[in-house]
Amino acid sequence: MNVLGIETSCDETAASVVRDGRQVLSSVVFSQTHLHAPYGGVVPEIASRSHVETLPSIIDEAITKSGLAWNQIDMIAATYGPGLASSLLVGFSAAKGLAMKLDKPLCAINHIEAHIYSVFLGDDAPVPEDVCPFIALVVSGGHTCLVHVDRVGSYRLLGRTIDDAAGEAFDKGANLLGLGYPGGPVIDKVSKAGQKDYVKFPRGKHRHGKGQIAGLDLDLCFSFSGVKTALLYYLRDNPLVSGDDRMASVAASYQEAIIDALVDKCRKALNGGVHLAAAGGVSLNSRLRARLGDLAGEKGIRLLLPHPEYCGDNAAMIAGLAGAGCGICGPDSMTLDVFPNLELGVE
Repeated sequence: MNVLGIETSCDETAASVVRDGRQVLSSVVFSQTHLHAPYGGVVPEIASRSHVETLPSIIDEAITKSGLAWNQIDMIAATYGPGLASSLLVGFSAAKGLAMKLDKPLCAINHIEAHIYSVFLGDDAPVPEDVCPFIALVVSGGHTCLVHVDRVGSYRLLGRTIDDAAGEAFDKGANLLGLGYPGGPVIDKVSKAGQKDYVKFPRGKHRHGKGQIAGLDLDLCFSFSGVKTALLYYLRDNPLVSGDDRMASVAASYQEAIIDALVDKCRKALNGGVHLAAAGGVSLNSRLRARLGDLAGEKGIRLLLPHPEYCGDNAAMIAGLAGAGCGICGPDSMTLDVFPNLELGVE
């Protein structure tokens, strides 16, 4: 099955063709970073306008690079949530139009579930049957959660952030440090020259036991608002000037606090020898990858990571998950609207 996937949940305009859920024939991503950088974050109106302008050419490029003709596409898949409503509408509406024009089935895909599936993309990626069940850390600019994956299509949410996502904490931290946007890559780069224990930032600790967050165990939930506020107060009391040699160490300490929290929750979620996966844009962070690798080695389990090009928002994960038989497909999908607050496992 050849699936054309479309992804416009936030500020990346993407299209991809994937065969049989795993073989990526093409993957095209247009990044809007340069459009949002002056504002220090994503501006929904700018994002949706850019999707409208660029999506047709991105889809054409994905088809061309796949080497297939339009009549060889068997299904159209698109993200319908979660994400920015105005952005989701562009991609999902385009997918509906294409499905009607080509007389092909439409498949509506959950963005978070697609991130989890990204570890299975590529000819050299593991086969789901060989690694399920596993614990997945989905960590990005908009999402931070821990998920028990029984099999592809069967998920149980273990914990999630109660405030900011980890990627958002990186962006806000970089803004406070004057390092620019997006924050994750620049903090990762600057931190390599710093001392990660230079400043003792909080790790987002909170009370134990069951909370009021859909009955989730608070021991497996995340909080990053405290570390962001701590950085704000530190910089107020210890101002940094341009070229300050303390910058790298402050950035490294801030990064370590975020990653400590992520790794600590993963450690608590692992039991019974299940494997560990990490997906989403923040899973590209070199320090997080190293720390999770150490944790996997300590536990004697496998660490599953997507190829770098499939860590951030992309359409290959959308097409791949649809090709694996997941999502809402067929006539029902044509009556769906976008679902900005869609949760994991909701159909």
